[in-house]
Amino acid sequence: MIRPMEITDSDKGIGPETGPASDAEAAADPGPAAAHHTDTAADAGPGGETAPGAEPASPLQRIPLSAWLREGLRAGFLLRPRVGAAQPTRTQLLLVLLGVLGLQLMLARFEIDGPALFDLRGWLAPQWSTAVVLLLAWWVLPSPAPAGGTPAGVPAWFTLWMLAALPVTVVASLLAIADAHRAMPRLLAANAWAAWGVYFLLIAWLLVAAVRLTSFFGVARVRQAILVLGLAAVFGVDAWQFTDRPWQLDTSKVEAPDTPRLELSQQTFENQQALWRKTVDALPAQRPGVTDVYGLVFAPYAREDVFLRESSMVAGLLKDRFDARGVLHLLNNPATTQTHPWATPQNLERAIEALAGRMDRENDLLVVYMTSHGASDFKLAASHWPLSVETVSPGELRAALDKAGIRHRVIAISACYSGGWIEPLASETTLVMTAADAIHTSYGCGRLSPLTFFGRAVFDEQLRKTHSFEKAFAAAVPLIRQREIEAGKQDGFSNPQISIGEQIKPLLQSLEQRLDATP
Repeated sequence: MIRPMEITDSDKGIGPETGPASDAEAAADPGPAAAHHTDTAADAGPGGETAPGAEPASPLQRIPLSAWLREGLRAGFLLRPRVGAAQPTRTQLLLVLLGVLGLQLMLARFEIDGPALFDLRGWLAPQWSTAVVLLLAWWVLPSPAPAGGTPAGVPAWFTLWMLAALPVTVVASLLAIADAHRAMPRLLAANAWAAWGVYFLLIAWLLVAAVRLTSFFGVARVRQAILVLGLAAVFGVDAWQFTDRPWQLDTSKVEAPDTPRLELSQQTFENQQALWRKTVDALPAQRPGVTDVYGLVFAPYAREDVFLRESSMVAGLLKDRFDARGVLHLLNNPATTQTHPWATPQNLERAIEALAGRMDRENDLLVVYMTSHGASDFKLAASHWPLSVETVSPGELRAALDKAGIRHRVIAISACYSGGWIEPLASETTLVMTAADAIHTSYGCGRLSPLTFFGRAVFDEQLRKTHSFEKAFAAAVPLIRQREIEAGKQDGFSNPQISIGEQIKPLLQSLEQRLDATP
C-alpha cells in the first residue's frame, strides 16, 4: 500500500484538524474558499436574504470552477486538493465532464494520420469504465461524510478524479499521436520493453494518484486497496477488450496519385459474373489417394499495388512450389477487373464453398493467404472505390471454413495487428501465422514497397528453399527483425506469430516429403 504523504502546515486547507484560518492568513492567501460568496449570493433571495425554505449556505459549500480545475490538477501531481468541504454544482460537474471528454476526443483525432471518420460506437464503447469508477467511489467513500473541512462526497471525488487523471491521459495521447505520425522517440520505437515500461508507469501513476486523492477524503486503507484493485481491473479490461477508437481512417479519401479507377457499369458487373463462373469451373477435382493442396489468396485493398504484387506472388508460389491443384485469387485493383474476381466478403465465402466442393475436405490441405492493411480491431481494410466493400474479420473467415467442412488449413495473414487472428482461427487441424502480434504494426505495405516484409521473407524467400511452413517461418522471423531495424520502424518489432495444431503436423510432414521427392 502506498502511504499518503504527511501533510505539512503549508499543505493544509481548512480541515477538521485546524479549523478556519486566521484573518491574517485569509487576507494573505484567500484561496478557492474566498470565492464562496458568489454562490451564496446566487442562492439568496432579493436583497441578499435567504430564499424561503432554503438552508443557509455553508461558507465552504461552493467554490468557482477555476478552483476545481486547479485543485483537480494538483491532485494529479499527488498534492492535496484545497477544496475544504466544498461540493461542485451540477453545472460545474457537467462542464468538467464535457471538457475532459472533449479534450480526449480532440487528441484522439490526431492519432489518425490522414482523413478520419467519427465512430460513435468506438467512442461510446469504452465509457463503461466511467460508470464502474463511479460505483467504486460510491462504495469506497465513507458514509456519513467526515465532519469539518475534509473533502467528502462522490461528486467532489469524481470531479477531482477526472481532472487528476488528465495529465496521464494527455501524455498517453501524445505518445499515440507520435506513434501514428512516425515521430515516436527512438528509444520507445526500437525497444518494445521500454514502450511497455512507459505504459505501466503511466498506469502506476494513475493508481498512486487515486490512493492519494481518496486518502484526503478520509478513506480507510483497506478500502483504498480495494479501490486500487478495482481501478487496475478496469484499466486492464478496457485495454484488452475495448480497443475501439472514436476516429477511424477514412480510406475513401486516401488518394493514390496516377492510379486508375474502377468504373462501375452494367458491363463491369456482367463481366465479373462471367469471370467468376469461368474461374470456379476451371478448378480441378482432387486426386484420390493424394494429399492435394488448394489455395485461396485474398487481397481486398485496391489503393496500393503492393497487395497486387504480393498476392500474385503467393498464388504463383502455391502453384509452382506446392503443386496446388487449384488456386482462387480474389483481388481488388482497378487494373485487374477483367482478370480477377473481386475480393469481397461475399466472394470469400463463395470461394471457400467452391473449393470445398472440389477438395477431399478430410484429407486435402487448403492454404489461405490474406494481405491488406490491418486495424487494432483486427479487421482487414478493404477498398475498391467506387465499389463499396466491407471489411473482413477473423470470425467471419473461421465461420466460413467451419461451414464448408474443410478440415486441414494453413492460414497466413499479412497485416498490421494480425496477431489478433491467431486465437479465433487456431485449432488442432490448423496452422496460423501472422505478420505481427496483436499490438504491433507490420511493415512494408507502403505504395513503394515491392512486397511486405512478411510476404517477402516467408513466402518469396524461405518457402522457395523448403516445403515446411514451420521452418520457413522460423527462418524468416530474424530476417524480418533485422530489416525492420534497418528501415527504422518506429513502433518496435512487429513480432510475427505462429500457432500449429497437433493434428495437422502429420499431414504437413507427409506433404513435405512428397514435394521434396518431386523434381
